[in-house]
Amino acid sequence: MKKPWAGRFSGKTAKSVEDFTESVSFDKRLWKYDIEGSIAHAKMLARQGIIAKRDADRIVRGLKDIRMEIEEGRFRFSAGLEDIHMNIEAALIRKIGDAGGMLHTARSRNDQVALDLRLYVRDSVEAILTLLSSLETVLADMAEGALGIVMPGYTHTQRAQPVLLAHHLMAYAQMLRRDRMRFVDSLKRINVLPLGSCALAGTVLPVDRQYVASLLKFDSVSDNSMDSVSDRDFALEFLFCAALLMMHVSRMAEEIILWSSEEFGFIEIADAFATGSSIMPQKKNPDVAELMRGKTGRVYGNLMNLLTVMKGLPLTYNRDMQEDKEPLFDTADTIKAVLSILPEMLKNITFNTGRLIQSSDAAFSTATDIAEYLVKKGLPFRTAHEITGRIVRFCLANDKQFSDLDIAAYRSFSPKIEEDVFDVISALASVNAKKSYGGTSPIAVKAQIRRFRKRLI
Repeated sequence: MKKPWAGRFSGKTAKSVEDFTESVSFDKRLWKYDIEGSIAHAKMLARQGIIAKRDADRIVRGLKDIRMEIEEGRFRFSAGLEDIHMNIEAALIRKIGDAGGMLHTARSRNDQVALDLRLYVRDSVEAILTLLSSLETVLADMAEGALGIVMPGYTHTQRAQPVLLAHHLMAYAQMLRRDRMRFVDSLKRINVLPLGSCALAGTVLPVDRQYVASLLKFDSVSDNSMDSVSDRDFALEFLFCAALLMMHVSRMAEEIILWSSEEFGFIEIADAFATGSSIMPQKKNPDVAELMRGKTGRVYGNLMNLLTVMKGLPLTYNRDMQEDKEPLFDTADTIKAVLSILPEMLKNITFNTGRLIQSSDAAFSTATDIAEYLVKKGLPFRTAHEITGRIVRFCLANDKQFSDLDIAAYRSFSPKIEEDVFDVISALASVNAKKSYGGTSPIAVKAQIRRFRKRLI
């Protein structure tokens, strides 16, 4: 088939140029969206009387035949035809003759690729939303089953205050919920029809873009034809949402890696979700979590890739924008792979309850509870903080824990301290007392899980 610009050129395109500029090797995965958009476009052209209905019918039948050939693996893609759009158009013309050449009326590859990408991103977001909902449900289920388990909470990777394991798990569930809401919100900007913008200026032909939007289930139609063909904000927003999601996944993976170490000993990952060493027989490595952490870097890189491509482009379309697809495809594939395996791995983690509880009672993790106890006795918090600090220093100097001190020892630091201080120094007592909204007490966490599940619907 001749190049679509053959009328202007007298010479052939160099083979090296064809090899360098082709994109069908990676954009062929847009075939479904290209055919879907072309069928809608053909129906609109016929409805508006721009082409004959019989020609539109032949075009639609031909496109459906091509769709079947691709689905069955019988379609041959040609790098010489550059991209998925020209491959399908060439096949259509071979199949139905000159009527196939009518399909490109009132459109350009510029708005065609923008349409295909929006359809692809929309489908990807919907798939990711389903996977995120499943992952959130797994975390909520795990949290519900861990309401009786106390663990140390950390700041600066130092033991800070005891919390419920359920509360810790729900912290990740809340992150993922925000990720899901970001993806949902992005659909408002993804679901805008660019087709009908043509190369950049619109068309003199009486197209009905609203009709095409209704056929393709777009919520609205783009307002500016120049912006339509040069806009990749929707793709960048998708990549940003994906990068932020992967940051949250990476934080979770990091804790799984740490918790599975001998030094922490908080969890055991099932053999099915770990690997061994080729030289050290005793090793059990959290490779799945490590790969999730590692894949975060490639998603970040994909975002920076497209931001850099777009940063200096004058209006409207420039061939640089062909570089938008590979980072987009790679990110969608990565996110879907991670969100598919992460819930499986989480279900195959066993928590070492004894170790968690033992660790939560160590390192003076209820010091803040003693300070707040003194506040309730009438002392200013800063004074209470200083007194508690001196108690900690005394314990460290004498190799003792809070539970080793008697009432006389406590009262030597403040006459405000009474026998009821022993009701606040255990990790379990500390957790049970944190009843503030969003706190870590069983009552507060149960309420949090209930609210969370309602928002999942």
